[in-house]
Amino acid sequence: MQASYRQFCPVAMASEILGTRWTIVLIRELVAGSTRFNDLRRGVPRMSPALLSQRLKDLEAAGIVEKVASEGDRSSHEYRLTEAGRDLQAVIESIGVWGQRWVETDLALDNLDPNLLMWDMRRNLKPSPVPSVRNVFEFRYTDLPASQQYWWLIVEPSGEVDLCSVDPGFEVELYIRTTLRTMTSIWMGFSTVSSERKKESLVLEGDSKLARNMQTWLGLSHFAVEKKRV
Repeated sequence: MQASYRQFCPVAMASEILGTRWTIVLIRELVAGSTRFNDLRRGVPRMSPALLSQRLKDLEAAGIVEKVASEGDRSSHEYRLTEAGRDLQAVIESIGVWGQRWVETDLALDNLDPNLLMWDMRRNLKPSPVPSVRNVFEFRYTDLPASQQYWWLIVEPSGEVDLCSVDPGFEVELYIRTTLRTMTSIWMGFSTVSSERKKESLVLEGDSKLARNMQTWLGLSHFAVEKKRV
């Protein structure tokens, strides 16, 4: 943990716990519902496993996270927010709203990460507009190296959504070809599926109904509804 500010102010005291590198982003992932170590890693892909482990220990020591045995598998464990941790949800959301409103769009779109984008899309995808059979969406990001271009979102009839970076071998209902910047812009609410299709920066091939409803089933970022004020 960082050195103390040596101030009695609650802001200073809270900052001693929350102000270390990656801590707020890790809490964002916990608030979003990730509880297993590997899932947390997917939500903070540029954070080293060693630092993630240390930050989880720090949060546990601060009473924000508790380590509990996984249901159905007592040999593994999960990290769950305590009452104090859950009380941070409004703080995390306020920070996100501020960032969406006031950080310049170009600056936000300079920080591109296909792992994080696809993980967020998997989490927020809305299965309800999707037919109740297995549906596979293949994303190809043409501006990325060959090893990172292809991603698959698989929506099962139960509504469960899986993410693959290796071809799952299922029939694909909708092929989505674009750049990572374009897809991130759509996801963050800076542009729309319709506008990017008109510019031909987003190409959809396959099931016409799924293509037509993409703006709906994609779900979008929790902060996409916030308007820019810069």
